[in-house]
Amino acid sequence: MAVLTRALVLAATFGGLVSAQTLKVDGEVVLAPAAKLVGGELQLTEDVLADLTELDLDGIEYFQFADEAETHDKRSLAALARCKTMPGDALWPKKLVWKVFDLLTGGALIKTVPFGAVCYPGEHYDANECSKILDNWTNSDTHDEDPTSLMNPLYEGNACLPQNAKMDGATCQLGGLPVYSVNATSVSHVQLAVNFARNLNLRLVIRNTGHDFLGKSTGAGALNIWTHHLKKVEFLKNYKSAGSYAGPAFKIGAGIQVFELYEAANKYGYTAVGGECRTVGVAGGFTAMGGHSPITSVAGLGSDQVLSLEIVTPDGRFITANEKENSEVFWAVRGGGGATFGVVISLTVRVLPKMTFSGVTWVLSTEKAGISKDLFWKAMRIYWAKFPEYNDQHTYGYSTLFPAGEGKYTWNMLPWLVPGMELSKFKAMVSPLFKEWKEIGFEVEPKWFTHDNFYDTWKNHFPVESIGASTVRTGSRLISRKNWDDAELLNKTMNTIQAVVEDGSVLIQYNMNGAAPKNIASSALNPAWRDASMFAIIGSGWAPDGKPEEILAANKKITNDWMERLREVSPGSGGYGNEGDVMEPDFQQAFYGSENYKRLYALKKKLDPWGVFYAPTAVGSEDWKIEQIPGALDSLPYGDWLETLSTWLTLQTGRLCRK
Repeated sequence: MAVLTRALVLAATFGGLVSAQTLKVDGEVVLAPAAKLVGGELQLTEDVLADLTELDLDGIEYFQFADEAETHDKRSLAALARCKTMPGDALWPKKLVWKVFDLLTGGALIKTVPFGAVCYPGEHYDANECSKILDNWTNSDTHDEDPTSLMNPLYEGNACLPQNAKMDGATCQLGGLPVYSVNATSVSHVQLAVNFARNLNLRLVIRNTGHDFLGKSTGAGALNIWTHHLKKVEFLKNYKSAGSYAGPAFKIGAGIQVFELYEAANKYGYTAVGGECRTVGVAGGFTAMGGHSPITSVAGLGSDQVLSLEIVTPDGRFITANEKENSEVFWAVRGGGGATFGVVISLTVRVLPKMTFSGVTWVLSTEKAGISKDLFWKAMRIYWAKFPEYNDQHTYGYSTLFPAGEGKYTWNMLPWLVPGMELSKFKAMVSPLFKEWKEIGFEVEPKWFTHDNFYDTWKNHFPVESIGASTVRTGSRLISRKNWDDAELLNKTMNTIQAVVEDGSVLIQYNMNGAAPKNIASSALNPAWRDASMFAIIGSGWAPDGKPEEILAANKKITNDWMERLREVSPGSGGYGNEGDVMEPDFQQAFYGSENYKRLYALKKKLDPWGVFYAPTAVGSEDWKIEQIPGALDSLPYGDWLETLSTWLTLQTGRLCRK
């Protein structure tokens, strides 16, 4: 019975507990509960593990909490390994162990089939599904219901992309995708996965929606915790926090996305803080790294809204963290980055009253408008010069600037708005800018709007984000208000941004105020947010059929040239880790702040001495490296330049090893 070789049948029946299954062993049916209802949550507990251990199932010891049976031979050997265990290694779990894992999760274990497999010859080929995926590839909604698909597939090695299926010799491979995923719908699912990965030294990744631009939610040979279906939403009208807050709040599961939170808040007559893109997971990396929002200028960042959180820590324990309970975790997870201190199960976030929003959008093509290069940059400088003034008015200006040929540009304002301001006052606020523009012969065609709530503002005036590009990289920088206090530095800053765009970079720019709201508990948020007047994202792409050395040079240019220029004009500031450069040379300072990082790193060592959680640029990631498997990338489409690029860029296609 110890190895269950005689009979192991998953009955897929669920009793009083959602995760209760039956085993048939030697003809006898035995109830094997994998979770216990505690405080309204299905959890893995010591009692549950004791019951399962009595059944003498093969591999049950791998699901124990960190302080249980640490001397087991296989786990001890795994813990001493320099690299994470991968398929093909002697310590990789046997099929029977994976079957037991699936049993304990109630069938939640998913063996990865790449999203694009339906476009490749073989058992998964489906012409209709392939056509649907190709037609909707750049729509973020297309990807969030797949357990492993990323919105920037570069970091998984562009493996099994549907667009490449017709290339000569193309095959569908996993590349940097996880091997298995747990479709987590309960706390116990997450606990089982964390314990399993820790005890067997498996690489563990966390994926919510795949809205990830740095390769943080994927990894070759990994086990993936898919939190997308933790969809709980609860309105708490009179919530009292462990600190000083008393008022309306929402408790949201880790899988709740921006559009779901906005809909819920609007239903009850409130305004919630979330991102621009509808598919962003609010309780995932968005909040963990800070999370900027269209209402940040009046409400603060996403991390400022968190009143309490529930999380599974690296030892497999499920805890609550707030200002008084597990306060160090509460501090760290709000701004100190995701995928490193544990798996967030839920957040309780404050909401604001319903308010009026007024704003404007425009689309300007310098070529169509007959605007010269010099006139365009003169107008842009007039706009930039007013950023602190607009910061004081709590505006949110979000625009994109794309080079459209030599000396030609397309500038999309999408949108520029002010929370809590009537349209007449908004027009009066921007009137001096438009007047100055007109005096120099520069004009846009504004489309004004006003709404009495944020949900309608967001739904009608924010574009659907285009994703899925596999040959694009970006970096970001927060530009301090101090730059506007020094005329020489301000001029240098403007010259630098202009030069980077003229050199071929796109510019996504935000004018917003990231200052902390009143009565907010201390957090690990990057302090560079607090006095920033401008948040700038730069980046570029390359042709997939380019020469390997040219593609490598283009990538290095983003980090070592364009971003370096921005760093030089913003000393002591930083960037935003969710939209930053994965090759940021001093990511510790840039994404967290040096003093914050010292405290975060110490906490990481305390909470996760095993190295359960890793993600590029996450706290503690400097202790690890990706070792590419020789020749593995060569077999992928465009493998020649991927192989060359991987010598410098951190792709998630290799083995994760300690340095």
